[in-house]
Amino acid sequence: MRVIGLTGSIATGKSTCSQTLSSPPYSLPLIDADLLARKAVEPGTWGYRRIVSTFGPTTPDLLLPASDPLSEGRENGPNGKGRPLNRPALGRRVFGNTEERVKDRKKLNAIVHPAVRVLMARAMLYYYLRGNWAVLLDIPLLFESGLDIFCSTVIVVAVSDPKIQMERLRARDPHLSPEDAENRVKSQVDVREKAARCERRNHGKKDACKGYVLYNDGSKEDLKVQIADAIQNIRYGSPRWWSLLLLVCPPIAVGVTGWEVLWNWHARRKTVQERGQELSKPKL
Repeated sequence: MRVIGLTGSIATGKSTCSQTLSSPPYSLPLIDADLLARKAVEPGTWGYRRIVSTFGPTTPDLLLPASDPLSEGRENGPNGKGRPLNRPALGRRVFGNTEERVKDRKKLNAIVHPAVRVLMARAMLYYYLRGNWAVLLDIPLLFESGLDIFCSTVIVVAVSDPKIQMERLRARDPHLSPEDAENRVKSQVDVREKAARCERRNHGKKDACKGYVLYNDGSKEDLKVQIADAIQNIRYGSPRWWSLLLLVCPPIAVGVTGWEVLWNWHARRKTVQERGQELSKPKL
């Protein structure tokens, strides 16, 4: 099974690409890291309790009020396990480049990331057993978290001009102030750095099928044309018989996966040495 890692930065069009690939005619099984992250911090979970104990004492509005519709008017939440997290309040606490916010962001990542990875591994095993030829991992922090080494192919949705990214973010989330919008963009690694990192996965070979950068500077239709070309090339490199062989012979699948992860790890280590440590520092 081919693991396709999809990433980008806020307001670059990653969600549009994800929706396209998970819908006909591609219909790739989608594992959305953001959805898993929400699931990992639902009231009553280990992640939820850790976040409340870590940030609750210093963040008065960390939980939604009992009057909020999501709390259903109950002090202990709709299921009696606690009121849902106030995500905008938590975002204000961790987004930004100040020393305090960076420190808080690392604390939040240390809580959320391990839980998400467990849920992700379960989902990948499920789709492998179903015989799917590929699975799509939608992970905003693909490079920063180091999960790119588990991907057969990486797709980065990028924009060539930072102004396009800011304009789209303000149009999508009009409630954000200019400062909040800028903090959210700066809290992530520059998408052009991610694009450069992705292109290096091919080691200069156009037919390597290891990395694709889709520049979403135009319309959605322009992006969809790029998506179609990328998937056609990836599909050509993963014939149906190969997927069936990996399914019926798990030892081969384990061996191929192990070799691929080792190779990707080596390539990642070399890239970090050459381009610096920026992408090895997890951010939210």
